[in-house]
Amino acid sequence: MTRRHFLSSTGLGVAGLLGSTGLVPDFAQAAAGSRKRPNIVLIMADDMGFSDIGCYGSEISTPNLDSLAAKGVRFTQFYSYARCCPTRASLLTGLHPHQAGVGHMVGDYKVPGYRGFLNDRCVTLAEVLREAGYHTLMSGKWHVGEQRPHWPVDRGFERYFGLISGASNYFRLETGRTFARDDQPYTPDSSGFYITDAFGEAACQYVEEYAAKEDPFFLYLAFTSPHWPLHAWPEDIARYRGKYLGGWDELRERRY
Repeated sequence: MTRRHFLSSTGLGVAGLLGSTGLVPDFAQAAAGSRKRPNIVLIMADDMGFSDIGCYGSEISTPNLDSLAAKGVRFTQFYSYARCCPTRASLLTGLHPHQAGVGHMVGDYKVPGYRGFLNDRCVTLAEVLREAGYHTLMSGKWHVGEQRPHWPVDRGFERYFGLISGASNYFRLETGRTFARDDQPYTPDSSGFYITDAFGEAACQYVEEYAAKEDPFFLYLAFTSPHWPLHAWPEDIARYRGKYLGGWDELRERRY
């Protein structure tokens, strides 16, 4: 099965799925210009628990996410894989992670389900939407391919800013970790740097730039937070000091 064959069959399947949820209109209608295609923003939080945001019972203040939830849809059932990179592979392709080549982590075990990068038997949301006329933008953690040609810009994203690797110190890039801007390695200035803020600011810049363009955009904003090492600004930590002294059992009951 060639990549082109897979694109023609699965690519339309992905588009049809998105169309059925109202995220993207049918390709034929879009081509005919029967209605304006929406901009799409997909935000991912890394290793976050089901009840870690306010609208699901958390004691953590998440007012912006709560506002989005109040105006939209909240799922009562949602499935992810046990690790961050297989989950990302599924989110980006609509496939089980082994089908996409990321059955474990990013090590290459030389067998199809465990290559450690998105293989050439799948297509990403960015590849499908870019072919449909969308600008495709990404800010954040990639972690489904450490080396070229497996970076975001190789898999359909026209712009990228973020961490190629799986995790890093939030306040500085650690040795051995790869950060990139578009198709080039990039080392962020550690002065005042905080990775969550950096990803958010880059995403906002993309929105401001591409919202003014005629064609719609797809933005994938993939945070590292709250993945370890669980770094936060001191003032954010201070707000929650003492809240967890009751232990996990008490916390579960309060959230429930």
